[in-house]
Amino acid sequence: MFTAYLMTSGSKLLAKSVHFLAQLRGLQLLELSQACWLLNTYAFSFRLRPRLFHRGVALPRCLLPVSGRCCSVDSWGSDSGWLLLHNMNLGQRMPLCTTPANRASSSKPIKPGTSVVGEENLPFTKQIDRFFDKAAALLEERLIEQYTQQLNPNLTLTQKRNLIKGILTSIRSCSHLLTLNFPIKRDNGTTEIIKAFRAQHKQHRTPSKGGIRFNPDVDVDEVTALAALMTYKCAVVNVPFGGAKAGVKIDPKKYSRNELEKITRTLTLELAKKGFIGPSIDVPAPDMGTTQREMSWIADTYATTIGYRDINARACVTGKPITQGGIHGRVSATGQGIFYGIKNFIMNADYMDSIGLTPGFHQKDFIVQGFGNVGYHAARYLNKAGSLLIGVADRDASLYKKEGIDPVQLNEYKMKTGSISGYPEAEPYEGNLLTQDCDLLIPAATEKQITAEIAPLIKAKIIAEGANGPITPAADAILIDRKVLVIPDLYINAGGVTVSYFEYLKNLNHVSFGRLTFKYERDANYHLLQSVQKSLNNWVGNEGKMIDVTPSEEFKARIAGASEKDIVKAGLEQTMERSAGDIMAAAKLYNLGLDLRTAAYVLAVEKLYTSYRYSSFL
Repeated sequence: MFTAYLMTSGSKLLAKSVHFLAQLRGLQLLELSQACWLLNTYAFSFRLRPRLFHRGVALPRCLLPVSGRCCSVDSWGSDSGWLLLHNMNLGQRMPLCTTPANRASSSKPIKPGTSVVGEENLPFTKQIDRFFDKAAALLEERLIEQYTQQLNPNLTLTQKRNLIKGILTSIRSCSHLLTLNFPIKRDNGTTEIIKAFRAQHKQHRTPSKGGIRFNPDVDVDEVTALAALMTYKCAVVNVPFGGAKAGVKIDPKKYSRNELEKITRTLTLELAKKGFIGPSIDVPAPDMGTTQREMSWIADTYATTIGYRDINARACVTGKPITQGGIHGRVSATGQGIFYGIKNFIMNADYMDSIGLTPGFHQKDFIVQGFGNVGYHAARYLNKAGSLLIGVADRDASLYKKEGIDPVQLNEYKMKTGSISGYPEAEPYEGNLLTQDCDLLIPAATEKQITAEIAPLIKAKIIAEGANGPITPAADAILIDRKVLVIPDLYINAGGVTVSYFEYLKNLNHVSFGRLTFKYERDANYHLLQSVQKSLNNWVGNEGKMIDVTPSEEFKARIAGASEKDIVKAGLEQTMERSAGDIMAAAKLYNLGLDLRTAAYVLAVEKLYTSYRYSSFL
């Protein structure tokens, strides 16, 4: 039988409710955040009224310290408290958080056989919901105040709170989820049933937007979580889409090109029959295991079947080849967006001072986990800016070289051999490269890569989440406490959906960006140059002698006018810069420090709340 004690500032308080819940759930060790969540969940049983918050989780009164001090969120983050679950035969202690006093002990790997139960083991969807709930808790009082000032001041506080909670609950839930099972005939003559999912998280803005991934491990939980993340991501970068995601439960490497085409085209028809694809309904894009090729098949299938009368049919999907209505810069968009996102924070002196680094890219090294499309392009842009790639981890090998790895040469090697394994210009690395010493870490593989067990071992000062959900909530709390700057996924990898939005607009307008203005801009620039030259000659007054005005090399490159690629690049950079400023402002307003994830979620939730408030709920 387990007994739970909370020890703070030398005082002990028997938390009977935690004891009960520990027995109920059969927990061996219980973190504070998990205990508070459980108490909050069963609050109606204990008739508890939450008063304080620990990392966004309500703290019931029975868990308040008895020292007489006022306990705030920050004091919980720095208190030397312990949650002790005592067994009759064996007593074990677990720190509530990583503090200067216990950092040394908490940085040790967890011993095998020790069961750490908490936010770490929540499903992916619940982890995203946990981030959402934390932001919603911070926003609630402000939203009530706005409601009183702008809408109906005559409602009671309870009525206002219920209305606001109703909207927030609706935002968090997934609107539509489709499960498909369809047969295909393989090249060897056998028939196989293919399982696929499509989740539409929100349609407050249409169409819904989200990638299609081919992965044998994909499931309903993953698709639903990624759809929710896409909703919040679009809100952060001001892209007018709802969030969606699709997954096909296959390993694309085990299927021929012909079989993949059958799967993709059949999937498109099945989605179309159920109303889950269309330029005004739901617009997919490439994701893990899919490329321009699959997007081209989707566009062709839709345009030649259900969309044959729709002039905008090719807008049913983005990430297409240029010849099929794609846009320049889409392939590298996510990686380039990661670079721009990092730039906005790495050039900020205040944020760099807070983590002990100097502003700028030079003399900084970085490691990339996942050397696919996203990881490669992020590494290429960072390397070009002056940073040094010292490590690369991929699905079948890891490489390390302190003197630096050329990302372009490594990508060429991978294209030839199909793997980074055996690359002669770097040494193989044994172990977890995520824990290697570096200034910047980019996890660009899959979700849940940095867990509470790994987080104390991370040596990077900056983590840019190139993948979706690579850090668990428990690990995120540890990293924040250790003053690691985590640039969250719902901002940093939004380059792909941003440029997809540009492609979508191009398809609806049926004209390339810059085509109507290219010549006019070029002529205007030359006229400007001639006008400056003429004015100089008139001012100097040298009759018969013309002063030549020689344009700089940079001006020469721009004088011909902006191409589609130039416009896309500028639009992406401006989007990432403006969104970074909004996140910084939210972090300052709510005194969140380095917790950029919560700041980004606050920004997204407030925008979504405003949209729902003015559309249907109030």
